[in-house]
Amino acid sequence: MTTVHSARGAATGPVERSRPRAALPALCLTQITGWGVLYYAFPVLNPQITAATGWSTGATTAAFSLALILSALAGVPVGRELDRRGPRLIMTTGSVLGTLGLLAIATAPNLPVFFLGWALTGPAMAAVFYQPAFAALTRWWSPHHVRALTIVTLAGGLASTVFAPLTAFLADHLSWRGTYLVLACILAALTVPAHALALRAPWPAAPPAPLGHPGEGAGTVARSRQFLLLAVAFTLSTFALYAVVVALVPLLLERGFSSTEAAWALGLGGAGQTLGRVLYAGLARRTTVIVRTTVLLGLGGVTTAMLAVVPGPYALLVAVSMVAGMVRGNLTLLKATAVTDRWGATHYGRLSGLLAAPATVAIALGPFAGALLTAPLGGYTGLFVSLALVSAVAALCGAGTRVHPPARR
Repeated sequence: MTTVHSARGAATGPVERSRPRAALPALCLTQITGWGVLYYAFPVLNPQITAATGWSTGATTAAFSLALILSALAGVPVGRELDRRGPRLIMTTGSVLGTLGLLAIATAPNLPVFFLGWALTGPAMAAVFYQPAFAALTRWWSPHHVRALTIVTLAGGLASTVFAPLTAFLADHLSWRGTYLVLACILAALTVPAHALALRAPWPAAPPAPLGHPGEGAGTVARSRQFLLLAVAFTLSTFALYAVVVALVPLLLERGFSSTEAAWALGLGGAGQTLGRVLYAGLARRTTVIVRTTVLLGLGGVTTAMLAVVPGPYALLVAVSMVAGMVRGNLTLLKATAVTDRWGATHYGRLSGLLAAPATVAIALGPFAGALLTAPLGGYTGLFVSLALVSAVAALCGAGTRVHPPARR
């Protein structure tokens, strides 16, 4: 079949763009694995790490937070390079670096080496998590990128569903070190070849700026009031929701549930993310970008408050965790499309990197701040109430991010 390309990098005729056929399933696989191994395994293993080593929860959580802060710092240059060169080298390198980081973590003889392992893992997160995958899909799949983004985030939502119980199972039969060694092997075996072999298509030229934003550069957008408010809204919401993810297991342990029950509650929250992402396309068709931004950020606070006030039974807590997962699932797609919904895809990689950087710092600080604030707030119930209030402020900021929308393409 002959494919004719326009100046925008799109194709005319039956095939709209030359796309790497294996990229979409490969990115589905690598998002499940990358998030599951590099992020969701830690809250399951951390109680065993502290018990086995004598290191404090604050110290181990700080090491994990360091990785996330370094991910935020690396995200901006990663986004710039994605716009220029595409995802193959960046994501493959990230997979290798993540494997090396996990090996260092698993074999760390002391706390400084444990920190060093997470320091290696941080840039790997920036190179393998959603941001580079979203940039690839937005460029290759435009103008149907929302459908591709939805598919990948549907898969990514299963990361905790697959890897939280898997990690708990491995930890029941191995030490935490042995568990991380197995997870490192899984990360290398599944993501390195997938990124290296499936992302080889030519990188299309960036599309021109949409009507309504002629000549508007990334710097101009990044300094605008709407962009700054959006960054604040996403940062506050991310801080709250990811603190909830890491604190959910100890919250349930505090209420007398077993570690396996807590891990399953966390994992089933991932199933809720998948369901939420299925519903996002319909929500986007029926609402404006401001309405869905405000509503979804507000619902993040509502579900966090529910986790604070619902003591049980276990089935009800699992149901609330799944509803919270549905909200997180929608928010992932809301953030993935926030730039294109408002400013088009011309500078998607750079703008999304700038938007994601403070939010990723919030991901880093959320677990650490949660660990520090739990005692002063009277336990995990008080922590969750406070996080619900943070989400409410995020919703108010999100309500002020209206811009003239790009023309439909």
